[in-house]
Amino acid sequence: MERLIIIGSGPAGVSASLYAVRAGIKTTVVSTGAGALEKTDKIENYYGFPEKISGKELYERGIAGAKRLGVEFLTDEVVSVEKSDVFRVKTPNQILEADAVIIATGVSKLAPEIEGLEKFEGKGVSYCAICDGFFFRNKKVAVLGTGENALNEINELKNITSDITLLTNGDELTADFPKDISIISDEIECLDGDGKISEVSFKTGQRLSIDGLFIAYKTAGSTAIAKKLGAKTDGKFILTDDEMKTNVKGLFAAGDCRGGLLQISKSVYDGAIAGTSAVKYLKK
Repeated sequence: MERLIIIGSGPAGVSASLYAVRAGIKTTVVSTGAGALEKTDKIENYYGFPEKISGKELYERGIAGAKRLGVEFLTDEVVSVEKSDVFRVKTPNQILEADAVIIATGVSKLAPEIEGLEKFEGKGVSYCAICDGFFFRNKKVAVLGTGENALNEINELKNITSDITLLTNGDELTADFPKDISIISDEIECLDGDGKISEVSFKTGQRLSIDGLFIAYKTAGSTAIAKKLGAKTDGKFILTDDEMKTNVKGLFAAGDCRGGLLQISKSVYDGAIAGTSAVKYLKK
């Protein structure tokens, strides 16, 4: 049986799962929860609801409907996706295999507000160790993060350099990091450099000289996952055609991660198209 993994359990992901499972595809949705929808207090402009409904209730109804049709839901954090003969979706607890993947994780904030961060993007600041790590072979790098996403980036970078420092920016660690990794827990003041990043300044007055900084803040964002697979992006959004196809065969994207109108109705539409497009791809 063909296997589809959908990353994200919001309106786009659940909508896609409905079309896939009804077509006989083994469909698994992986997510850490409802995300932004759960934080929405009242929704009053959505078709079919004459009274206000909370984002939490709408989310739970969507999940219940998909489960009734046979969609499998896993609560786990996706830290990366790789592709060879099949897609391999990696979480801290397991590696899942699929014949196609739909990214429907919405838009996530990938980094805290730090002076100089945007200035040095592409000039020593990267969001993808697999994509850009080879530029920093045997050089001094730092990773900004505290959880499984940061740990995954560090493990990638350890194949390239032994000089890695983890920066937590004052946040608590949420993963178990190797003991040979240096950790600086001070809050970051700014990033400095002449044309490219060369130094991190901390609010304590401490300074760290680096050649590169990899952002792995909180959970892996949609664009970071897409970039690691070679998918084209535009800023923080994933580029697709009208059928929600990316430039990577078997990889689709739906919902807020594509940009445009950031509304539930648009996400549901995107999901429907992504789901049917994935079915066509898998049935060929």
